[in-house]
Amino acid sequence: MTHPLVTQLRFARGELQRALEGLTDEEARRRLKPMNCISWMIGHLANQENRYWVLAAQGKTLFPELHELVGFGKPASTPPLDEMWEIWRTVTAAADVYLDTVTPEILQTRFEWQGKPHPESVGTLLQRALYHYWYHIGEAMAVRQMLGHANLPEFVGDIGAKAPYRPES
Repeated sequence: MTHPLVTQLRFARGELQRALEGLTDEEARRRLKPMNCISWMIGHLANQENRYWVLAAQGKTLFPELHELVGFGKPASTPPLDEMWEIWRTVTAAADVYLDTVTPEILQTRFEWQGKPHPESVGTLLQRALYHYWYHIGEAMAVRQMLGHANLPEFVGDIGAKAPYRPES
């Protein structure tokens, strides 16, 4: 059975998609400083999942250039929306291969990172990724409001049906 934290991450992914429905490439690439553009945010979230669940967890390299393009602390960029969504879909599908195996025991382990154990457990990294989604969903909604978009989705969506509380066991 899927671990409850993985279910919550998948719900947050769906809320990101819902938040960005109807966005054009031009709108997604518009940067309202000091914030990054929305297409960058999509790639940035993909980069985090790629680093945790694909590279560290599975030893696979899907998009070696992604971190330089949208990584934390890297120069701002305005990548194409379709390209970022395609990367995000590819990365999250590959990440799910690992995430489907997560157990309470795995969540207490640590990845090897640059030759030593990562300072945070897999469980903490999963929470970090989950909360990271919510941060950028809020930021993206603020950008959309600043762009003049109306009738935006309300949050949090249908969590009761899609990701209700469920005990870990």
